Amino acid sequence: MEYPNKILMSGSSAGRTKRGKRGTWNEKKRAGMSFLIVIAFFAIFGLIILTEILMIDEKSKASTNGIRHAGYNRLGESAPDYDDVKEEYSIEEAIFLKNNRFIKDIKQSRNIQISLAIPVAPESPGNNNNNGGAIPWGALLPQSIERTLPTYPVDVPPSDGSWKIVNGTRFKFFVFSAFYDRRGGKLIRVIGATKTRGPEKVWCRLWYPTGPHNSTFRSSSVMARVKIIRENWNLKYSACFVLCPLQAPGLEIPYAVSIVSKIRSPPGNVLLLRNTDQDPSLQNRTNINQIPDKIGVCIKPFHFNYDSALYLLEFLEMNSLLGVSHFTFYNHTLGPKAACVLRHYMEEGLVAANNATQDGTVQRPTISILPWDLRMRSQKEIRTEGLFAALNDCLYRSMYRFQYVALIDLDEFIVPRHNDTLKDLLKWLSLKVNNRNTGAYSFQNAFFYLQFADDSLMYERNVSNPALRGALITQRKTRRRSKLHPQKQRSKYICKPESVVEAGNHFVWEFIPGRGSLNVPADAAILHHYRVCEFGGDDCVKTPSTVDRTAHKYSRRLTDRVEMMYSKLKTSCKLLNLPPVPTKAPTTRKKILKIKDLQKPIKAKKVDSADDVKSSKS
Repeated sequence: MEYPNKILMSGSSAGRTKRGKRGTWNEKKRAGMSFLIVIAFFAIFGLIILTEILMIDEKSKASTNGIRHAGYNRLGESAPDYDDVKEEYSIEEAIFLKNNRFIKDIKQSRNIQISLAIPVAPESPGNNNNNGGAIPWGALLPQSIERTLPTYPVDVPPSDGSWKIVNGTRFKFFVFSAFYDRRGGKLIRVIGATKTRGPEKVWCRLWYPTGPHNSTFRSSSVMARVKIIRENWNLKYSACFVLCPLQAPGLEIPYAVSIVSKIRSPPGNVLLLRNTDQDPSLQNRTNINQIPDKIGVCIKPFHFNYDSALYLLEFLEMNSLLGVSHFTFYNHTLGPKAACVLRHYMEEGLVAANNATQDGTVQRPTISILPWDLRMRSQKEIRTEGLFAALNDCLYRSMYRFQYVALIDLDEFIVPRHNDTLKDLLKWLSLKVNNRNTGAYSFQNAFFYLQFADDSLMYERNVSNPALRGALITQRKTRRRSKLHPQKQRSKYICKPESVVEAGNHFVWEFIPGRGSLNVPADAAILHHYRVCEFGGDDCVKTPSTVDRTAHKYSRRLTDRVEMMYSKLKTSCKLLNLPPVPTKAPTTRKKILKIKDLQKPIKAKKVDSADDVKSSKS
């Protein structure tokens, strides 16, 4: 009886031993797998770090090869953020046509292929010739195909500076204007707006007049390249360039261009080509590179029914004192009073050739206003009414017409500290550094918060017209945040238009080769930015601040000019009476929280500018 028990016990012990060995093996196996996973993780992590180091090293090498100004150590130079910008003037992309009829026409046009260097996609064995024909970007469509395309749309009037639709696209696609870009190659640059990611392929139909008075046209067609403008907040739609190269042999500069989604689609837009030798505004120039010594200003589209007439008068006259000759506005929504003020400036034009004349009139800036009815929802589909399309349109519209162009907002002024005008400032900078390679001058931003108390000098009775002076924002708001924003953060700039390829809001994204940006020192000039706290509320008044009365050197001249225009337009434009001068300066606004307020969550509302808040009207 003992033997079976011994055998049973022996078998049980052996099973436990076997299971124990198996468990130990599994634990060792799991430990080994964990060790391999850890090793693989650190290997991948090390590879990522090594790649980042190499990329940083390459970028630093590229930056050391950039332009460096010498002779004045406080003037810094900032290179574009994108060092690997794709060259726009090279023909390198092949566009494939899936239409069998096109393929057949291309294959039959052997002579045209040779003369225009249009390759046909190679045939692969067993592919049944389904590769399609390849038309490189920039090569002409063969004339055998061109003759079968829709003719010039006589029912579509040519346009310049108005949004037109591109028919037949799956997503929204609009075009606004077209410019001949002669820098680095022959290229047509169309300002448009379309899908941010994966924009649809489009064609350029180039129109050449053949009959008297542009009665009939012949066409040539090239495949376009759509280049998205960089600042878009990752929204669905973005401003863009549609690039139409004119590099094929014998291809001349056209009169107009149409952008179509399908080559056989009837054109829904005809854009007049600007900046050509036939451009009426440039025809009187013997040399297009002899640019008038003038300064223009580009402003993003009016929105929210902007109607601050007095502030608009101050903006125009203050910049006129700073040496600005022309303003380019874009009208998305504009109130009646502000529209009346701008209409008067447009009708009045240039009153005097130089400074004040015997009858007291002064030189007035000229103004152009373009409609801005872009059918995209602002901040939902596209950023801020598509402002980057407006800024770049203004850049190319100002090219060869103004020596310099400032891209600023209505609540901003570039104010020199020691010079009287911006021209004087730029001339002074040229004496300090070799600015031959300078394409833009960048100015640091200073916030003059509207919540800060008004300057006490506004309430002295010994000044002329204290009521008007107390209503001018550049005169009553002299306290600013002590710390300036670094360059490229809320900074603004003055550029030479012919040196810039792509303009941004706070800095230039892309220059032509050999040009860069010059950081202007704060002791020479800064950007005066008058606005409410950028994150809502009144907490900004707690930041360290200082009094800056640089703008007061224009007080007498500015007050006289605004008073003359305000009195002249008060009745016709139905302007409001000026507020009376208070007897005591108001204190800085501070938000006082009650106990019940502390129990509620405080919602911070982001505000773009002082113009966006109705309570901050001048």
